[in-house]
Amino acid sequence: MIPQILALDIAGNPFEWISQQDAIYYYATDKVAWALGEREFIFRGGVSNAGVLSEIAVKPIIAIARSERMTSMLRRQLPLGDDNSLLFARDRNTCAFCGGVYARHQLSRDHVLARTHGGPDTWMNCVTACRTCNQAKGASYVHDFRPLLYVPYVPCRFEHFILSGRNVLADQHDYLSAKLPRHSRLLA
Repeated sequence: MIPQILALDIAGNPFEWISQQDAIYYYATDKVAWALGEREFIFRGGVSNAGVLSEIAVKPIIAIARSERMTSMLRRQLPLGDDNSLLFARDRNTCAFCGGVYARHQLSRDHVLARTHGGPDTWMNCVTACRTCNQAKGASYVHDFRPLLYVPYVPCRFEHFILSGRNVLADQHDYLSAKLPRHSRLLA
């Protein structure tokens, strides 16, 4: 299992999950402004003319120097995605109508205001629903079906990175979760 490296802009805002190879490039080109994490990944390269084996130690969290351009490219609102994995993670696999916790294959995306009524496909209009509740609700208005058990919200950038990361290391999780707002379901 090869973990991803959390790349930050110079101000400490998450920019993207990068491969270890990309992190090595940033280290080798002296573009790592600072790094965090107790764990180090050691990568060995070639042998110099003097017979010295090259090594690069990569930390799990790196801030990229001269990242002003990266910062300007940060999106204000992060995408909901098409595969529902981020939505289900935000809602902790819990149906917004019956409160049941389900396996991923038993869940679906429900639009609070149905798309047939002009409801957008956004974080604030989508909740996790079990297939049974979603089918029963159909295109009905929430007040004609059942009240929501929780309110949808837009995850902040730090929460989005926890939700979207694969094999998130403890150092990375601690860094990101320290910046979570109190309303985040990831704190529950």
